[in-house]
Amino acid sequence: MSPRRPVLAGALLVGQSGGPTAVINSSLAGVLYEAARQPAVRAVYGLRHGIRGLLAEDWQSLDGRDPRLIAGLRATPSAALGSARHRLDNTEIAQALAVLRRHDVRFLLLIGGNDSADTAARLAEAALLAGYPLQAVAVPKTIDNDLPATDHCPGYGSIARYVAVATAEAVLDTAAMRQTDPVKLIEVMGRYAGWVAAAATLAPLPAGLPPPLVYVPERPVAAEQVLADVEAAYRADNQVVVVLSENQTEPSPQGPRVLGADGEPEWVDAFGHPYYPSPAAYLCRRIRAELGLRARYDKPGTLQRTARALVSRVDEREAFAVGRAAVRAAVRGQGGHMVTLVRRGDVPYRVATGLAPLAAVANQHRLLPAEFIGPDARAATTLAFEAYLRPLLGGPLPEFRALR
Repeated sequence: MSPRRPVLAGALLVGQSGGPTAVINSSLAGVLYEAARQPAVRAVYGLRHGIRGLLAEDWQSLDGRDPRLIAGLRATPSAALGSARHRLDNTEIAQALAVLRRHDVRFLLLIGGNDSADTAARLAEAALLAGYPLQAVAVPKTIDNDLPATDHCPGYGSIARYVAVATAEAVLDTAAMRQTDPVKLIEVMGRYAGWVAAAATLAPLPAGLPPPLVYVPERPVAAEQVLADVEAAYRADNQVVVVLSENQTEPSPQGPRVLGADGEPEWVDAFGHPYYPSPAAYLCRRIRAELGLRARYDKPGTLQRTARALVSRVDEREAFAVGRAAVRAAVRGQGGHMVTLVRRGDVPYRVATGLAPLAAVANQHRLLPAEFIGPDARAATTLAFEAYLRPLLGGPLPEFRALR
C-alpha cells in the first residue's frame, strides 16, 4: 500500500492533456462521480485546455451529482474540457502553485499520458518542497499504450478495436479493387511503440483473404525488405495490405531511425517529441516506382483515436474506473502516484486498479515486449499478444464474408 499523508479538505481541479481518445471523457465522468461522494472535496473545477487552464485560471465548476452529465460524458469522444501539450518551466511552476494556494486547491488530477505524469510529478514535488499540502494524481490515458507500471492504458482498447476492424475492411476493399489498386498501406498512430499497429494482426478477416503485412517500430525494417515483402505477397495473392506505425523504424549506421526520414523532423513539440514525414507515403512512392504497382495509403490520423462507433465497452468501463480510483487515492493522501490497471485473469477477464509512483511513469515508455512480436511480417505478433489484447477489445469483432 502506498504511503498516505494528512489530507485537508478543499477544492479539486481536473484537467485533460495530450491527444484525446474515445474514452477520456469517461475518466472525467469517473472523477466527477466519485468527487461528489467524497466529503473532503468541497468543490470541483475542470481546467480549460489542461495545464494552460491552471496558469490562466480558466476553469469551470462541475457537478458530479448530475446523472445526465455523467452519462453524457461517458458517451462522448474527444476531450470535453479541451486539451493541451505544454511543458511547465520553473517560473510557471511557481505561478501554478500560487494559483493553487489562492483557490485552496488540495487535489489536482491530470488525465493524460507520459507528459501529463511528468507535469503532475513536477507539481507534486514543488508543492512538497514549498510545504503546500497538494495531492497530485495522474489518471492514465493514451492510445499509444506505452505507459509503464500498468497492464494497459484506457484509450488503447478502443483504438485497437478500430484498427483491427479497419484493417479487415481495407483488405476487403483491396480485394474488390485489386485489378486497379492492388496495394494499400495504412499508417496508424504510435509515437515510439507498436501497440497500435500490432492490433491489425487481430483483424477479423473472411476465410480465403490474405492477412496484412504488419510492421512495428520495435523491429526496424529496411524499405527494401518491405518492397520485397510486398512483391512476394502480390505474387501470391494479387493484393497486399500493409499496416505500419507513423514512426516505423529502419536500420541505419547511426541506429534505428524513422523509415524514409533521412533529415530533420518536420516539427518538435514542447516535450521534445519529433514528428517526421509519412513512412507510408514514402513507401508508396517507391512501390510505384520500383515494383510498378499502384499503391495508395490511408492515414486515419485523429479519426482513429476518437472513433466512438467502434468504442470498446471494456475500455469505457475501465476509463471510468480509473477516474474514480484517482479521486479515492487523492482523498486518502496518496498523491504523487498514477492510477494503474492490474490484470487479475484472462478467462474470465478480470482487472483491478492500483497505484504507481509518478517517478516510475513520467518520461518513460513501455515498448512491445519481445514475447509479443512474431518472427516476420506475416506473423507480426504472437499468440501471447492475442491473449493480452483480445479481452480489451470489448467483445466479439464483426464477422465478414468474402466470395472467392
